[in-house]
Amino acid sequence: MVWLLLEALVALSLAVFIVWFTMGGKRKNPPPRPEEPGDGDRGQGGD
Repeated sequence: MVWLLLEALVALSLAVFIVWFTMGGKRKNPPPRPEEPGDGDRGQGGD
């Protein structure tokens, strides 16, 4: 019985950790890449 409760506690803790890791944690956004001059709309497949 104790083993079953311990296993359930570990599984619940792991599930909470996965949710916290994927949804929480305010990560810094990477700095925006500077646009190269004269790039325009090249490669967009315009008409």
